[in-house]
This record gives sequence, structure tokens and C-alpha cells, in this order.
Amino acid sequence: MKSEAHDTINVMLVEDHQTMLWGLQTLVEAERPRMAVVGTARTCDEALAGAARLAPDVILLDLDLGGVSVLEFLPELLANGVSRALVLTAAHDPALLDLAARRGARGILHKEVTADQVIKAIAKIHRGELWFDAATMDRVFGQMLGWRRALCPDAAPEKHAALTARERAIVSAVVELSGCANHEVAQRLFISEHTLRNHLSSIYRKLDVPNRLGMYVYAIRHGLVQPAQGARSEPPTGRRGSA
Repeated sequence: MKSEAHDTINVMLVEDHQTMLWGLQTLVEAERPRMAVVGTARTCDEALAGAARLAPDVILLDLDLGGVSVLEFLPELLANGVSRALVLTAAHDPALLDLAARRGARGILHKEVTADQVIKAIAKIHRGELWFDAATMDRVFGQMLGWRRALCPDAAPEKHAALTARERAIVSAVVELSGCANHEVAQRLFISEHTLRNHLSSIYRKLDVPNRLGMYVYAIRHGLVQPAQGARSEPPTGRRGSA
């Protein structure tokens, strides 16, 4: 028989507004022993440190922490391989919410939802299910289908022809160093991580892929890297800060 502690859903709260953070903490703690708050964070640095140290079951997070987008750090937040992300946001921009889903969020809640919906969503995400509205599901799965079509052998060969020489070099380096985080790749290329992210965003757009995994598959299938490079590396898993 499982212990009560094992059954408890450990939640970390990531929110920069103190009143909102207090309210969420009160809400979750009221569900003891089913749920418990094991940590809180008000900045991205605090969130990254807490996720690595605590490995909470569910991270309930806002997307905007004092003007800093959590989307840039979402893959790193989930790098412990245990935590599942549930977004609680005031944003309604479909592109922003879709990007959150593609970068690992298991669900999205808007801040006008009821307290009961927050608790239900946490429990559902913990069970391995999703919490998205129908419109978001349609868009995200539609984009995934488009990505798969882009990776098919009959995809237009001119896509990678649009890459600059520098972007081709970055594709090769990222594939060769596919198990490394962005900051490690940037160090090997002697550029800043910010510059690397800008190049990657341009490459993703030109190749019509959503992230480093998509770029890896495209590069191998369409010959953007030498076979020996691809053979030595493993596909990126979305861990350790890949975007």
C-alpha cells in the first residue's frame, strides 16, 4: 500500500505577484494531503534552481515574470525529467500559448478560471493528461501535422537553400552537439547564447520546424550535415535547455 507522502502531488508555484502567489499557495495547501506546495519562485533563476532541487510533480507557472518570458526557460525547467508544467496566465495570444505547448507545457489555464478548475487541472496534469481548450488543441496538432509534412522526402528542397553559410554551420554544430544545452553550443561556436537563439529562430522559420528536435531530423534527412556527424550524435530530447 502506498504511503500518504507518496500519494501527495508536490507542486511548485512560479508567480511574480505576491498576492497571486499567496492565493495560489493557500488554494493548493487547502488540498492537503492530496496536494502540497513544496516551493515557490518569483524569478526565472529561482524557478530553475527550485525545479532542479525539488523535482516537483507539477510546476504551476505564469509566463511573464517581471517582463521576462518563461518560455525561454521552459525546457530547462522540465529538464529534471519528473516535473510537468501547467501554465496559469493572463495572456490570450494564440501564438504565445501554442509556443508554450510546443515547449513542454501540459496544460494552459487563464487567470479568470475558478479555484476548482485550478485544482482539477493540477490533478489531471499529474495523471499524465492534458488541459487545453479545443482551439489550442486544433492549432497545435495542426502545426504538428504541418511539421511532419515538412519532414517528408517530397518536402521542397529549396527550404534549406535559404540558409546562410553561418546558419548552415550552426545547424552542423547543433546536430553534432545535440546532447548539449544551448549555452554549451554557444561556447563552442564562440558566440553568446542570445546570438545562438536568434540564429536558431531564423533557422526554425526557414526550415518550418518547431524546435531543435525538428531541426535535427530535418538536417539528417535532407543532408544538411555529413552522415558521420549524425551517426555520432543522439537526437535532442528537449532536456538541458534545448529550444
